This record gives sequence, structure tokens and C-alpha cells, in this order.
Amino acid sequence: MKKILIAAALPAAILVAAAKSPESDPVLMTIGGKPVYQSEFEYLFNKNNAQQAEAQDRQTYLDLFTVYRLKVAEAEAERIDTTENFVKEFTAYRNDLSAPYLRDTTVIDRLVNEAYARMATRRRVSHIMADVSADPVENLTYRMRLDSIRNEIVNKGADFGKMAVKYSTDQTASRNRGNLGFLNPNTYPFPFEEAAWATPVGEISEVVDDTPYGFHIIRVEEEQPNPGSVEVRHILKTTRGMSPEMAKARKATIDSIYTLLKNGADFADLAARFSDDPGSAPKGGMLGKIGPGETVSSFEQTAFALADGEISEPIRSEYGYHIIQTLAHHPRKSLAEVRPSILRTIARDVRSTYPEKEFISKTQADNNIIVSPAVMKAVSEAVAKSGSAEEAFANIGAINMTVATLPDAEVSVADVMAAIPENERVSSPSPVLSFEAAAKKTVDKATKEYVIRRLMKENTSYRNLINEYRDGILLFDISNRRVWERAAADQEALEAYFQAHRADYSNWDRPRFKGFVVFAHNDSLAAEARTFLETNKVSGDSVIPALKDKFGRTVKAERVLTAKGDNAIVDEIAWGGQKAEPVGKWVVWFPYEWKIIDQPEEQADVKAAVTADYQQQLEQEWVNGLRKKFPVKYNKKNLGKLGVKVK
Repeated sequence: MKKILIAAALPAAILVAAAKSPESDPVLMTIGGKPVYQSEFEYLFNKNNAQQAEAQDRQTYLDLFTVYRLKVAEAEAERIDTTENFVKEFTAYRNDLSAPYLRDTTVIDRLVNEAYARMATRRRVSHIMADVSADPVENLTYRMRLDSIRNEIVNKGADFGKMAVKYSTDQTASRNRGNLGFLNPNTYPFPFEEAAWATPVGEISEVVDDTPYGFHIIRVEEEQPNPGSVEVRHILKTTRGMSPEMAKARKATIDSIYTLLKNGADFADLAARFSDDPGSAPKGGMLGKIGPGETVSSFEQTAFALADGEISEPIRSEYGYHIIQTLAHHPRKSLAEVRPSILRTIARDVRSTYPEKEFISKTQADNNIIVSPAVMKAVSEAVAKSGSAEEAFANIGAINMTVATLPDAEVSVADVMAAIPENERVSSPSPVLSFEAAAKKTVDKATKEYVIRRLMKENTSYRNLINEYRDGILLFDISNRRVWERAAADQEALEAYFQAHRADYSNWDRPRFKGFVVFAHNDSLAAEARTFLETNKVSGDSVIPALKDKFGRTVKAERVLTAKGDNAIVDEIAWGGQKAEPVGKWVVWFPYEWKIIDQPEEQADVKAAVTADYQQQLEQEWVNGLRKKFPVKYNKKNLGKLGVKVK
């Protein structure tokens, strides 16, 4: 709710941004000694008018702006902007709003082009997989183990297939020796796909990280051109799960169908009559277009090998016997045709983070922001003289050096240590690698913060947007404390306000029904509920919970205060109106503890109006106090240049 209010529903309160104070940005006023600049006033004035049906002039708007700034000053004085809740909420807003500014917009086009280029081929690969864990220490162990397996194969001549059977956590390795067959782009997690296409044929990739299934090493067995797709139809006689005798009978049947086709029979007619494929038989055996990897190997090989219009002899697959007719060969789709699907795939995988990562990397390169080699050398030396991971990290923590230098800040060893989980400091199998990974993550985060600080100084639109949300959160929180929560919680004050202004609420134009309406699923339940209420003399605030405890969800009561003509059920009950329509499962109803009143009897009868009016009074008292607490001094000369006069 707060986000909605901040973004849209506080028309004159939050649409403001702080600005620098160069000579071209004159001070219009000071509030509590803090300057307020013309750019801030103009931004708010213009944005507010863009949202209003009728534009206001600057003269009228000045007081609204002043009240807004007084409230924000109060929130800052109470240090709401330093609270944990504020920092967490504002940081989330800021990160969302910053995202468009922290992206290399050329990256997506490059990724699309790269994905399309990979679609020109398909590759047959084998792999060995290690588990992945939520525990970074375990992950480091798994990665190091897989790196050792790779070293055994590459440098010591170990057999890839045997190592896959022995070590791979892919359960299929025991029967396929790690061979995954031909891969098609956009069918595997992107890091796996990227390594499969980047590794030369016959070679083994480095350890592949960041897939949801685990860590991998990949050997590329062969590469073939992408054959595009074929449009096919088929006739199937299934044999799966059948005895050899039954399968033999099916073979005889498919051979007979093939003889009919050779003698000129209609393919579609035979498919409709004899094919066991329920999906394609009604369509004359049509399967439409199929591409590589979309069907079983024997079917695919035959379909692509046939000439357009040619019919195959019966072939065997794991499903049974097929007769295939290839109707047409189609080249792979153009980039324009596949671009939307590639973009959807990119949005779902790790590549969606690349525009920001590459922007951060470029920023680091442009500003020489690097992890210090001297620090990494000192870390390696500290680890070398340590007997355990815990001792190693204690020695690393004692290093007083700068890990990376930014244009306006530094990252220290202590900053990096704070990013390493406690359990990793105790049990990491490689403290150097743990520190190195944490250093990269910490420096990347610091670089992002540097960019945001720079944007705040240099980019007016960004600064306006960020401060709009910051001050909006402050305004909401301080208004909630001073007005909204106070009015809702102080029932004695509301009652006192009602009694003092009772005459203001005695102008109802129509009588009201006041009481309960009890609903039930059927007549018998309604009768039982009525008897229960009357026998037990259930009254007032006890009515609703008592019915819920007794009848569960089959009976309910609602407290109602409504005028004649506003509620069909109440009109029927109290004023002899037409029979009302049932509301879902609530088909029977009756009134309880009810009466007709011409004017409000108590504050609860006009609670919404009383609360709103009391809030308005609190608001005015609060603003009057703010004007005394934070003196406002207007610069009449500068305001005069905007056509605003100050009395």
C-alpha cells in the first residue's frame, strides 16, 4: 500500500527531488536553516501540475510545497531515514529505480546474435557432473574435486567415459558413459551451452559453474550443421510393452500398409484408419515441423534423409514401427523470426544479469578498479603459514591493506572479510579462493554504489527520481505517526471530537438500518442460528465470533449500517423491498438486534467521517507546530523572479 501511495497517490507531497546548489540554482527559502533550491521547487511544481486536472499557479503551490518540506524536515529530525526499516525499504526502491542506469544496453543485442550464431550448428557432447549445494564451502569442495578429475583426464590420460561412470552424479552416466548426444542451442542452462560451443571439438572445457544441476566438465565429441526442420507425417503401429509375438504381428501389419502405399493408396486415409498415434491419426498422420532433437534419433535421421515427398520403408523406434513421409525441408529460421523466443530465454537465465555485470566491469576498467595483486599475495602468504582454515582467516583479517581503490572510496580487507560467512571461515577447503571470490563480490558491490553516487551528482533525472521515493517514504512514515495511526488508535479522542461536533453529523437525508444481518446456507441452519442467538442471549460484539465458533463457515453475521435504497437485502428486511437475490452460497438471511435510526446515535455510526475530520484537525495542529519548530525564511527576490509574492 505504501508503495502505491508513494508512486501515485500523494499528488502534492512527494514528487520532489533534492538538487545541487550551483550559482544557476538559486535558494528560494530555508527551512530550519536548510536551503531549498529553485530546481527542487520547479520539479515538484511541474510534475504536480502534470497530474492535476486543473493546473495550479506557483503562488498557490508555494504553501503546499512549504508544508511538504516541513514534514520531511520533521522526519529527518526524528532520524526516520536512519532506521533499519527505512534503509531496507529505500534500498530496495533505489535498486529497482537504478537498474536502467546500470546496464550496458548493447549487451542484449550481442547475446541475441551470439545465440543465433550457435543455432547454425549442433554439437554432440559428453559431460561429468558434480553436485551443487546452497553451502558455499561444499560448492568449493565439489568444484575442486571436478577440477582434479579434469586434470586426471587432460594431463594424465584417464579415460573420460570411465571417469564419468565412476564420478559423475548424473545418474545416466552408468549407461551412457557421460554421452548426452547432440545438443541444440537454447535447450540447456546457458553456462553449459556456452561452454559446449566455446570448447573446440575433441577438447574438454574448464569447470562450468552456475547451472541449477551442478558443476560440469564437458568434452565436445563432434559438430554438425543445423539441418533446419522437416515437415512430416507418419503412420505408427506401437509395440511398446508387447510380447515378441505381438510385435511381430505389428511388423506384418506395417509392412502391409507400406505395400498399399507403394501401390498408390492415400497416405492420409491409411494414417487416419490404421495409425496408433492418437494425436496425428485424425490429421492424416501430420506431425508438422520437427527440428533436431525434437524426436527419437531413428525417426529424426530417417525424416531428414528423405527427399521431399519421399516415403520411408517401415523403421523401428522405441515406440514401435513407423512409415514416414517427408513433405518439405525448411532452412533454419531467420534471426527476425527467432529473436522473440531468444529474448524470452535470455530473460529467464543467467544472461539477464549480463548487461549490469558488463556495465560494472567496464566501469571498473575505465576507473582502474581492480583487486590488488599485492593483497592477494599477502593473503596467499597468510594462508601458507596457517594450520587451519580458521587460523588462515584470522591471519587474513589482520592484514591492514586496501583491496581496491575507487574514485571516491576504498574497499578494505575488513570489508571483504565481512562478506565471508562464518561457517566458511571455519571450514573452507581453500581460504585463498574463498577470499578471492568474496573480494570480487565486494568490489563489484562497491563499484555499483560508486556509480549510484556519481549518478546522484551528475544526472538530474535520476537524482529527482531517487529523492522522490526517499522523501515519499519519509512523508508516509511521519504522517502515519502524527496523524493516521494516532487518529485510528485514540478512541477516546475520537469520541470527544464526535461529542464536540455532534451537530455536524446530524444531517442524514435518509433513515438507516442499524444491526446485524445473519446469513446461512439453508433454512434449517438459519432457524438453528436464530434459536442459538436468542436462547443464549448473544449480544453486541459477541454475535459474530459466537456464530463462527458454533457454525463454522455455514453461518455468518455482518454488522450493517446502511440507508434505505443502498442494500437490496436490507431493503427487503427493513422496508418491505423486493426479494433480494442470494449472494453465492448465502441463500437465507434474517436480521438480529436491529432498528431504524434517523440520526447517528454514537460515534461508531459515523466513524469514517469523524475519523477523517479528526485527522484533518490533527494535520492542521501538526503543521502549525512545524512552522514554529522549523522557521521558514523566504527569499522574496528569487521567488519574485518566478512570479511568486511573499507577504
